[in-house]
Amino acid sequence: MTQVHPLGAVPSPEGTCRFTVWAPQAEAVEVILGESGDRCHRLDAVDRGYHTGVAADVRPGARYRFRLDGEIERPDPASSSQPDGVHGSSAVIDPRFAWTDRQWKGLPLSHYVIYELHVGTFSASGTFAGVEKHLPALRELGVTAVELMPVAQFPGTRNWGYDGAYPFAVQNSYGGAEGLKHLVDAAHGLGMAVVLDVVYNHLGPEGNYLRDFGPYFTSRYHTPWGQALNFDGPESDEVRRFFIDNALRWVDEFHMDALRLDAVHAIVDNSAYPFLRELTDAVHARADHLGRVIHVIAETDANDNRVCRKPGRRDLGCDGQWCDDVHHALHARLTGERDGYYADFGSLDDVVVALRDGYVYQGQYSVFRRRRHGSSPEELSPGQFVVCIQNHDQVGNRMLGDRLTTLVSPEASKLAAGAVILSPFIPLLFMGEEYGETAPFQYFVSHKDPGLIEAVRKGRREEFASFSWKGETPDPQAEETFNRSRLNHDLSQSEPHCRIREYYRALLRLRSSSPVLSAAGVEWHQVEALAGTSVVRIKRQQNDADATALLFLNFAEKAAAVELPADRRPWRIALDSADRQWAGPGENRSGTAAGDRIDLYPYSMVVLLPQQSP
Repeated sequence: MTQVHPLGAVPSPEGTCRFTVWAPQAEAVEVILGESGDRCHRLDAVDRGYHTGVAADVRPGARYRFRLDGEIERPDPASSSQPDGVHGSSAVIDPRFAWTDRQWKGLPLSHYVIYELHVGTFSASGTFAGVEKHLPALRELGVTAVELMPVAQFPGTRNWGYDGAYPFAVQNSYGGAEGLKHLVDAAHGLGMAVVLDVVYNHLGPEGNYLRDFGPYFTSRYHTPWGQALNFDGPESDEVRRFFIDNALRWVDEFHMDALRLDAVHAIVDNSAYPFLRELTDAVHARADHLGRVIHVIAETDANDNRVCRKPGRRDLGCDGQWCDDVHHALHARLTGERDGYYADFGSLDDVVVALRDGYVYQGQYSVFRRRRHGSSPEELSPGQFVVCIQNHDQVGNRMLGDRLTTLVSPEASKLAAGAVILSPFIPLLFMGEEYGETAPFQYFVSHKDPGLIEAVRKGRREEFASFSWKGETPDPQAEETFNRSRLNHDLSQSEPHCRIREYYRALLRLRSSSPVLSAAGVEWHQVEALAGTSVVRIKRQQNDADATALLFLNFAEKAAAVELPADRRPWRIALDSADRQWAGPGENRSGTAAGDRIDLYPYSMVVLLPQQSP
């Protein structure tokens, strides 16, 4: 079905505004204009439950609500702006913007180095403008793509973003639609892509009035966070269109380069043409039409190769997916934690498989899940996996929100960072990681309903039951929980944080300058544990034998000495994580690797490239 009019409020230069809403449960829908509601305009009922009409003398900034069957008044489900919060009236906004990025076409996914951030805690102002000020420093570091946690309007001013109630509205306290467009335009001007985290598996519980308009939800399925969306039941065509239109709005109006689809494993859809495939096809078609490169990246913990596999009928065709197993394998090995899902990890073999294949679980039995888990990644390329040592989930869903830097030694942290950044996968850094931020990232909300607040508190306590973490769960509703999670960028200017940042910069420069160390040009990738040691050796090569890299990663508390390949080619030490210049215990070691052996410090990584390599 092709919908004639866009959802929501679309103003014209002449001062009129077209309103369109899907409300199949209502016989009559009126637009109530102004805060006092002194103007009322009846919409025309058209096919499949849509109501539409044009009202005169309505300009950007005007407040409005929909009245259903003369009784219930609600904000617009497709509102572009909620200046007074999730319970207030919607506002008409002018979608036009003075873009300067006409020459920007996007980046291949293989060129992405992603930096994930939460707008509210990233800067002192907690706004898009605050993020924009740091873009030049991130670009200089080597970041090529900034990923924003969800920005759809949520209750209050403190939230991770996954409680969004208005998918089309940009959070007002962050700077609204205008602020987001300004940030994207600035990023493109620096040659950086922008990824937006979008949530299509549920809506937040507060301010969510979709059920008053139509059968957006289903009782046949359930999610851990609320009612499941109706993507395959009666009248699901229009529910699917609502969210696909939302995805295309981010592409068209906000010039997003990629969408990260939250927790796609929680979207249940048994239709022959799955919603996620339809969405991905729509985004790719729009990208072709616009002449841009636009990616769809799925978050999933299912190790399901169908998410990115093409072009089978039941495959979803996404460009990339988050791969948790790399994080879990590195984290469990370095911290020794075995609670919760870490029960499935911890051995050096897990690290080897993770750094080789992405998926550790490829169909074998999972102790944590108590069933077989995963599928083979053979049909996928390494450049389709987004991997990390930290992200908002893996930090924020710890009871105290503690970062890896507070759990392991600085050398172990540097080892993990090197393993991820110099992998053939797409590396993701979590805000502050690059300089060793010490502030936690904790879970926070600012709900109004006392019952909901207590339910969130109780849910957080229960979530940690399978872990042996000590201490008291921070109160998600408390403002101090939010304040504790703010970054302190000044740390990056002091020791040892400035050296950590320089180490990350060196890793990213090495990745970008050596194609064999990126996701773009790896033809051959071998990962193995060296017998009798805790050392993982990685050898990568392109078709040209000179385009070779050797990486040695020591996952032990004691030093190790390893043999170099028998071909005895001249190798140069391109990077040693234990070097003094990175605040390590070693000496500044560079130049030719003499002899047939090389020494590794505890929890260190050494990268060797052929002497003739640039």
